[in-house]
Amino acid sequence: MNQQLIQISVLVRDYDEAIVFYTQKLGFVLLEDTALSETKRWVRIQPDGNQGGCSILLAKAVNAEQILAIGNQTGGRVFLFLHTDNIDRDYINYKSKGIEFIGEPRSENYGKVVVFRDIYGNLWDLIEPIKE
Repeated sequence: MNQQLIQISVLVRDYDEAIVFYTQKLGFVLLEDTALSETKRWVRIQPDGNQGGCSILLAKAVNAEQILAIGNQTGGRVFLFLHTDNIDRDYINYKSKGIEFIGEPRSENYGKVVVFRDIYGNLWDLIEPIKE
């Protein structure tokens, strides 16, 4: 069996504020922004340099239950894992853009890691894996 995870969905308050955050603060690429109706859009982003990899669908919350889940889709656990080839560079860059980090980069048996929050409070691991 050959399967791939190609897309995940992240609940957002507003499409445009999410696009600005992910593209201007994190340096992601806007892959698609297609209007599906007057209120719904198909908005996909992905880390720069991740061609053909998993993308994120920015899904605007539309009811009370979804609004409550914004920023807490995993009950407070780290939700997303972003690999980098240089954690020190990205840590400094993201901090300069106002990204909130929880602690400092630290070494683990799999590489260097630091946790940050996105615009909605979702927790991300920024990881520089050990090079083999």
